[in-house]
Amino acid sequence: MELKEYAEEFKRIYTSNIKREGSEQLLEFLCSENSDFFTAPASTKYHLSTEGGLLIHSLNVYRCLKDYLERQQVKDLFGLSYSEETIAITSLLHDLCKVNIYKTGYRNVKDAQGIWQKVPMYEIEDTLPYGHGEKSVYMISGYMKLTREEAFAIRYHMGFSGSEDERNVGKAFGMFPLAVALSIADTEATFFLEKQSQSSSQ
Repeated sequence: MELKEYAEEFKRIYTSNIKREGSEQLLEFLCSENSDFFTAPASTKYHLSTEGGLLIHSLNVYRCLKDYLERQQVKDLFGLSYSEETIAITSLLHDLCKVNIYKTGYRNVKDAQGIWQKVPMYEIEDTLPYGHGEKSVYMISGYMKLTREEAFAIRYHMGFSGSEDERNVGKAFGMFPLAVALSIADTEATFFLEKQSQSSSQ
């Protein structure tokens, strides 16, 4: 699928499900020249380190979260149920902290003939160093209100693999099941969907 099609899918899901006051202004920002959301990579080298990676990752997390919440055990045994708006907000916007932080640099690598070549790479240049999940919450909150559970889910979507105090992660997971669900969706997208897509493109 072309990057333009991913962008159209994101906008369709966003506008169909997110109706909260301020959501239109947030989307306008994401689509403006002041944001690189639709072209930024998802990481410097770990997953989807390519143009449009952040957009694709956000859609992958949306699909994974939808799928997780549809599982019989999750619905019947865990009793988890969330609105389409909450699902879209937390998954599509969980990594908003990555907007405008990646810059293109270069590194030297040897090609197949052993000759050094200068190749492009992504570097981080964060002008708003406010953390990861908490920065996403901060950025979203500048446009629209989040529920407490939505805010905690986005804040702790990295789970125990982030730099957060593990006691706080465990406490947040115990209080807000959506945080667990979003963390699982993010992990599935990163280590299964995106790992497979990168392997098939190599």
